[in-house]
Amino acid sequence: MLQPQQDHLQVKEKIISFIGMRGPSLPVHIGKEINTSILFTSAFLSELVSEKRLKISNLNVGNSHLYFIPGSEPLLEGFSQHLKSKEKEAFELLKQKRVLKDSEQHPAIRVAIREIKDFAIPFKKDDQLYWKYLMVSDQELINKIKDLPAIREVKKQFGPNGVSSGEAEKKEPIISEQIIFSKKEKPEEKETIKDKKKIIKKENRPSVVGLKKKIPQKKGDKFFNKVKEFLSKSQIEILDIEDASKDNLVLRIKINNKEKLLVAYNKKKIDESDIIKAYKKSSELALEYMILSLGEPSKKLNEFIEAVKGLDGIEKIE
Repeated sequence: MLQPQQDHLQVKEKIISFIGMRGPSLPVHIGKEINTSILFTSAFLSELVSEKRLKISNLNVGNSHLYFIPGSEPLLEGFSQHLKSKEKEAFELLKQKRVLKDSEQHPAIRVAIREIKDFAIPFKKDDQLYWKYLMVSDQELINKIKDLPAIREVKKQFGPNGVSSGEAEKKEPIISEQIIFSKKEKPEEKETIKDKKKIIKKENRPSVVGLKKKIPQKKGDKFFNKVKEFLSKSQIEILDIEDASKDNLVLRIKINNKEKLLVAYNKKKIDESDIIKAYKKSSELALEYMILSLGEPSKKLNEFIEAVKGLDGIEKIE
């Protein structure tokens, strides 16, 4: 246990020093270094995060997140083997291609890339969502997209998990910089990215500050996050997205090593027509299906389902 004479501030400095030398670390290793329990260690780490002296990784190693010093994000690459299969695939693709256009990716990759927030940084070009790899510098990005009229780099905001249509409304986006490249610039102008940032900050400071607003999360994204969290807790894997809207989701899932169709309705009460729609879609894909909703089925609907189960057929009297 932590000795009484150990100073609170000294312990926090010891944690910072340890992570500075070791790199991204798990609470259990940090606890051993400061010779205290996980409970006390977590309290110290929480303080350091609130003071912005430490950051927490999105990825898990086992059941724990990693703690690291701001600016050492590239070191998280060494833990990429702990990503889930589809997330690892998205990570390798982004690392190889460096920049990906969201709309051109397979639906499963679009979902997975939103999960690897430690490595995938979103930005916009011509109202289209793109992703750049963590290690891609501003200069490399410019070299890859030379005709870029404007970049809006968005603070990582796709929550556990969220899928998005790539439009401007995301979960708590913050515009940190706005770098403008005019097509009329002469080739001999060689201003650096840092110079441009300084000019933007100096001349347009009010507009940049004004952009730091919370934009309401889209209803569909919030619903998808809720469904994804439920599936994750139930150890159900998302294989693909058949359809996604603010009102419902149609997903291919894997449960107990068997592929099924999941139809999730973004409402508290479903009726017979919702079940029929799910049934028709499952029939098209020759898959068994499950239904999720935000509320319990009504007594009437449960009775209808039970009645249908025992129905052998309906004959017409001639």
